[in-house]
Amino acid sequence: MGPYEPVGRLGFVKLANPDMYPGHPHSKLLAEYATERGSKCALVVHFAGDSNYRHYMEGDVLIIEMAFIDTNGTGAEGPTNYMDSLKLAIFGVPDGRYKFKADGLTFNNWNDANKYILKLAAQNGQKGPIPMVWHGTARSGNPIFSQGCGLPLYFYITWKEYGQFAAYYYVLKGMLTPYLSLPYRAYELQHASELQYYYTHDMLNYQ
Repeated sequence: MGPYEPVGRLGFVKLANPDMYPGHPHSKLLAEYATERGSKCALVVHFAGDSNYRHYMEGDVLIIEMAFIDTNGTGAEGPTNYMDSLKLAIFGVPDGRYKFKADGLTFNNWNDANKYILKLAAQNGQKGPIPMVWHGTARSGNPIFSQGCGLPLYFYITWKEYGQFAAYYYVLKGMLTPYLSLPYRAYELQHASELQYYYTHDMLNYQ
Protein backbone atom coordinates (compact mmCIF):
# COMPACT_ATOMS: atom_id res chain seq x y z
CA MET A 1 0.00 0.00 0.00
CA GLY A 2 1.27 3.47 -0.89
CA PRO A 3 0.70 6.75 0.98
CA TYR A 4 -3.11 6.59 0.72
CA GLU A 5 -5.70 3.94 1.49
CA PRO A 6 -8.66 4.49 -0.84
CA VAL A 7 -11.81 4.03 1.27
CA GLY A 8 -14.51 5.34 -1.09
CA ARG A 9 -17.41 7.73 -1.07
CA LEU A 10 -18.19 9.47 2.22
CA GLY A 11 -21.81 10.67 1.86
CA PHE A 12 -24.71 11.09 -0.55
CA VAL A 13 -25.96 14.64 0.05
CA LYS A 14 -24.99 17.67 2.11
CA LEU A 15 -26.49 17.71 5.60
CA ALA A 16 -25.27 21.15 6.68
CA ASN A 17 -23.14 24.06 5.57
CA PRO A 18 -20.19 24.12 6.07
CA ASP A 19 -20.29 20.45 5.19
CA MET A 20 -16.91 19.33 6.55
CA TYR A 21 -16.51 20.82 10.00
CA PRO A 22 -15.80 19.51 13.52
CA GLY A 23 -18.87 17.71 14.80
CA HIS A 24 -20.54 17.37 11.39
CA PRO A 25 -21.91 13.82 10.91
CA HIS A 26 -19.77 13.17 7.81
CA SER A 27 -16.70 14.53 9.58
CA LYS A 28 -17.26 12.27 12.58
CA LEU A 29 -17.77 9.29 10.29
CA LEU A 30 -14.48 10.00 8.51
CA ALA A 31 -12.70 10.19 11.86
CA GLU A 32 -14.20 6.80 12.72
CA TYR A 33 -12.85 5.34 9.48
CA ALA A 34 -9.39 6.62 10.44
CA THR A 35 -9.59 5.33 14.00
CA GLU A 36 -10.72 1.89 12.84
CA ARG A 37 -7.58 1.73 10.70
CA GLY A 38 -5.24 2.97 13.43
CA SER A 39 -4.66 6.19 11.51
CA LYS A 40 -4.12 9.64 13.03
CA CYS A 41 -5.21 11.41 9.83
CA ALA A 42 -7.73 11.16 7.03
CA LEU A 43 -7.99 12.88 3.65
CA VAL A 44 -11.24 14.05 2.06
CA VAL A 45 -11.12 15.33 -1.51
CA HIS A 46 -13.48 17.83 -3.12
CA PHE A 47 -14.26 19.74 -6.29
CA ALA A 48 -13.00 23.26 -5.53
CA GLY A 49 -15.54 25.89 -4.60
CA ASP A 50 -15.08 29.04 -2.55
CA SER A 51 -13.83 27.28 0.60
CA ASN A 52 -10.19 27.42 1.74
CA TYR A 53 -10.30 23.68 2.54
CA ARG A 54 -8.51 24.04 5.86
CA HIS A 55 -7.43 21.06 7.91
CA TYR A 56 -8.91 20.62 11.39
CA MET A 57 -9.15 18.15 14.24
CA GLU A 58 -12.11 15.83 14.65
CA GLY A 59 -11.44 14.46 18.11
CA ASP A 60 -7.95 12.95 17.90
CA VAL A 61 -7.97 12.67 14.10
CA LEU A 62 -6.54 15.29 11.75
CA ILE A 63 -8.93 15.82 8.84
CA ILE A 64 -7.04 17.05 5.78
CA GLU A 65 -9.11 18.58 3.00
CA MET A 66 -7.94 19.00 -0.57
CA ALA A 67 -9.86 20.20 -3.62
CA PHE A 68 -9.03 20.24 -7.30
CA ILE A 69 -9.53 22.99 -9.83
CA ASP A 70 -10.19 21.70 -13.35
CA THR A 71 -8.74 24.39 -15.58
CA ASN A 72 -10.74 23.05 -18.55
CA GLY A 73 -13.91 22.18 -16.63
CA THR A 74 -17.29 23.75 -15.92
CA GLY A 75 -16.82 24.37 -12.19
CA ALA A 76 -18.32 22.77 -9.11
CA GLU A 77 -21.84 23.87 -9.99
CA GLY A 78 -21.64 23.59 -13.79
CA PRO A 79 -23.09 20.82 -15.94
CA THR A 80 -21.09 17.63 -16.36
CA ASN A 81 -19.36 17.13 -19.71
CA TYR A 82 -19.78 13.37 -20.01
CA MET A 83 -17.66 12.96 -23.15
CA ASP A 84 -14.80 14.79 -21.48
CA SER A 85 -15.23 12.68 -18.34
CA LEU A 86 -15.08 9.50 -20.44
CA LYS A 87 -11.86 10.63 -22.12
CA LEU A 88 -10.28 11.39 -18.75
CA ALA A 89 -11.38 7.99 -17.42
CA ILE A 90 -9.79 6.18 -20.38
CA PHE A 91 -6.67 8.25 -21.04
CA GLY A 92 -6.07 9.94 -17.70
CA VAL A 93 -5.78 13.60 -16.81
CA PRO A 94 -3.21 15.55 -18.88
CA ASP A 95 -0.41 17.12 -16.91
CA GLY A 96 -1.21 20.69 -15.96
CA ARG A 97 -4.99 20.38 -16.26
CA TYR A 98 -5.68 20.12 -12.53
CA LYS A 99 -4.61 22.52 -9.82
CA PHE A 100 -5.00 21.70 -6.15
CA LYS A 101 -6.18 23.69 -3.17
CA ALA A 102 -5.68 23.18 0.57
CA ASP A 103 -5.46 25.53 3.55
CA GLY A 104 -6.00 28.51 1.28
CA LEU A 105 -2.97 27.55 -0.84
CA THR A 106 -3.04 26.62 -4.53
CA PHE A 107 -0.63 24.04 -5.95
CA ASN A 108 0.02 23.85 -9.68
CA ASN A 109 0.94 20.15 -9.70
CA TRP A 110 0.21 16.96 -7.80
CA ASN A 111 3.79 16.51 -6.66
CA ASP A 112 3.70 19.71 -4.61
CA ALA A 113 0.16 19.06 -3.35
CA ASN A 114 1.08 15.52 -2.34
CA LYS A 115 4.16 16.70 -0.45
CA TYR A 116 2.01 19.19 1.44
CA ILE A 117 -0.50 16.52 2.52
CA LEU A 118 2.22 14.12 3.63
CA LYS A 119 4.01 16.88 5.56
CA LEU A 120 0.80 17.75 7.44
CA ALA A 121 0.22 14.08 8.22
CA ALA A 122 3.80 13.55 9.42
CA GLN A 123 3.52 16.57 11.71
CA ASN A 124 0.51 14.86 13.28
CA GLY A 125 2.42 11.62 13.84
CA GLN A 126 0.96 9.68 10.92
CA LYS A 127 2.36 6.19 10.38
CA GLY A 128 1.26 4.18 7.37
CA PRO A 129 -1.24 5.04 4.63
CA ILE A 130 -3.76 7.85 5.08
CA PRO A 131 -7.41 6.78 4.63
CA MET A 132 -8.84 8.76 1.69
CA VAL A 133 -12.45 9.41 0.70
CA TRP A 134 -14.17 11.54 -1.88
CA HIS A 135 -16.79 13.75 -0.27
CA GLY A 136 -19.49 12.37 -2.54
CA THR A 137 -22.26 14.86 -1.79
CA ALA A 138 -24.46 15.64 -4.80
CA ARG A 139 -25.86 19.17 -5.00
CA SER A 140 -28.55 18.07 -7.45
CA GLY A 141 -29.85 15.01 -9.22
CA ASN A 142 -30.18 11.46 -7.99
CA PRO A 143 -27.26 10.73 -5.63
CA ILE A 144 -27.45 7.05 -6.49
CA PHE A 145 -26.28 7.90 -10.01
CA SER A 146 -24.44 11.17 -9.40
CA GLN A 147 -21.24 10.37 -7.52
CA GLY A 148 -21.02 13.89 -6.12
CA CYS A 149 -18.18 16.09 -4.99
CA GLY A 150 -14.58 15.01 -5.40
CA LEU A 151 -14.71 11.76 -7.39
CA PRO A 152 -12.39 13.01 -10.20
CA LEU A 153 -9.65 13.89 -7.70
CA TYR A 154 -10.04 10.54 -5.92
CA PHE A 155 -9.73 8.82 -9.30
CA TYR A 156 -6.75 10.99 -10.22
CA ILE A 157 -4.86 10.25 -7.00
CA THR A 158 -5.47 6.51 -7.16
CA TRP A 159 -4.31 6.49 -10.81
CA LYS A 160 -1.18 8.48 -9.92
CA GLU A 161 -0.31 6.33 -6.92
CA TYR A 162 -1.48 2.86 -7.98
CA GLY A 163 -2.02 2.87 -11.75
CA GLN A 164 -4.94 2.99 -14.18
CA PHE A 165 -6.61 -0.34 -13.47
CA ALA A 166 -6.24 -0.03 -9.73
CA ALA A 167 -8.00 3.34 -10.03
CA TYR A 168 -10.97 1.67 -11.75
CA TYR A 169 -11.09 -0.96 -9.01
CA TYR A 170 -10.90 1.53 -6.15
CA VAL A 171 -13.59 3.76 -7.65
CA LEU A 172 -16.02 0.88 -8.23
CA LYS A 173 -15.33 -0.53 -4.78
CA GLY A 174 -15.61 2.94 -3.27
CA MET A 175 -19.05 3.51 -4.76
CA LEU A 176 -20.33 0.77 -2.47
CA THR A 177 -18.84 2.24 0.72
CA PRO A 178 -21.78 4.44 1.82
CA TYR A 179 -24.27 1.62 1.24
CA LEU A 180 -22.28 -0.52 3.66
CA SER A 181 -20.90 1.98 6.16
CA LEU A 182 -22.91 5.23 6.16
CA PRO A 183 -25.16 5.03 9.26
CA TYR A 184 -27.77 7.45 7.87
CA ARG A 185 -27.74 6.27 4.26
CA ALA A 186 -31.50 5.66 4.30
CA TYR A 187 -32.21 9.18 5.58
CA GLU A 188 -29.92 10.83 3.04
CA LEU A 189 -31.36 8.91 0.11
CA GLN A 190 -35.00 9.24 1.15
CA HIS A 191 -34.68 13.00 1.74
CA ALA A 192 -32.12 13.78 -0.94
CA SER A 193 -34.21 16.22 -2.97
CA GLU A 194 -35.30 18.11 0.16
CA LEU A 195 -31.75 18.36 1.51
CA GLN A 196 -30.44 19.49 -1.88
CA TYR A 197 -33.10 22.22 -2.01
CA TYR A 198 -32.31 23.35 1.53
CA TYR A 199 -28.58 23.46 0.82
CA THR A 200 -28.80 25.38 -2.44
CA HIS A 201 -31.21 27.88 -0.82
CA ASP A 202 -28.92 28.52 2.17
CA MET A 203 -31.27 26.82 4.61
CA LEU A 204 -28.69 24.46 6.09
CA ASN A 205 -26.22 27.13 7.18
CA TYR A 206 -25.14 26.87 10.80
CA GLN A 207 -22.34 29.44 10.73
